Amino acid sequence: QVQLVESGGGSVQTGGSLRLSCVGSGSMLARNIMGWYRQAPERPRERVATMNTGGSIIYADDVQGRFIVSRNIAKNSVTLQMNNLKPEDTALYFCNYWDAGQGNRWGQGTQVTVSS
Repeated sequence: QVQLVESGGGSVQTGGSLRLSCVGSGSMLARNIMGWYRQAPERPRERVATMNTGGSIIYADDVQGRFIVSRNIAKNSVTLQMNNLKPEDTALYFCNYWDAGQGNRWGQGTQVTVSS
């Protein structure tokens, strides 16, 4: 099964930037999706941005234009560049992998805190 290791995150002020990175290991299907979800306290987990191996990207409406997701297929990695951060972006961010064989796999989560 795929295992995911995240890095990045931290604390910034409003308007700042952070970069999250995730590397996957294990058996991956050629067609898969990797990306990022987040969960704020007492809120459900929500998609932030995902990208499939064909290059199609989905962004949450409230991050469109501020966040950029990218992948290195050969290195099994996905990165989230977060710009113009807002306090409402504060959450625990999870790296996600999905394929038709094993479904969803999750990283351990990395905290992002944006202060006003």
